[in-house]
Amino acid sequence: MSKTPPPAVSALLAERADAIAEAARELAAFGWTPATSSNFSMRIDDDLAAITISGRDKGRLGRDDIMVVDMAGKAVGSDHRPSAETGLHTQVYRRFPEANVVLHTHSRTQSVASRLFASEGRVRLEGWELQKAIAGYTTHESVLDIPVFPNTQQMPELEARVDAWIDSGKPLYAYLIDGHGIYTWGRDMAETRRHLEALEFLLGCELDLRRLSP
Repeated sequence: MSKTPPPAVSALLAERADAIAEAARELAAFGWTPATSSNFSMRIDDDLAAITISGRDKGRLGRDDIMVVDMAGKAVGSDHRPSAETGLHTQVYRRFPEANVVLHTHSRTQSVASRLFASEGRVRLEGWELQKAIAGYTTHESVLDIPVFPNTQQMPELEARVDAWIDSGKPLYAYLIDGHGIYTWGRDMAETRRHLEALEFLLGCELDLRRLSP
């Protein structure tokens, strides 16, 4: 455990914790966080982020269920264990300075889509009006690729795959992990929630097309 955060950080932590807990309760009510799965975070400043403590029921989060980590994913001022996937959150904050919120959920739709499209390595969204819900997309006449990365318990390996996608110059607004769930992010909680809900809908549409196609 590193040193206790200064009072200013503690005040921001309380604010971020309340926002995370509120969002988590709503997402849990949708059935997107089964069996204590999923994790959520918000940037505090350039060096720190607030993130859910591992193993907590996401439908019942309070301030005591949120902790501080640095951008290397190490606990700050706490003996609690952050999510095993903390590095994926801090990676987003390091690679996308405009990102201030990361949401990771395990809905049935996300999980099934991640398996179905794993062999293709991506879900290609094209022609859907709701693509405009994703920041930077202003028309349905666009292509939005959501990569599907292989699942692994070795987070550095998964982080390397995400880095490789970004370094290739391809846009990245969200990604799926095979047999797992989705990660998405945004400038604030409202934008990130919008991304998550839009992608949930769009993935469901793609699954319906696969099921209904002859």
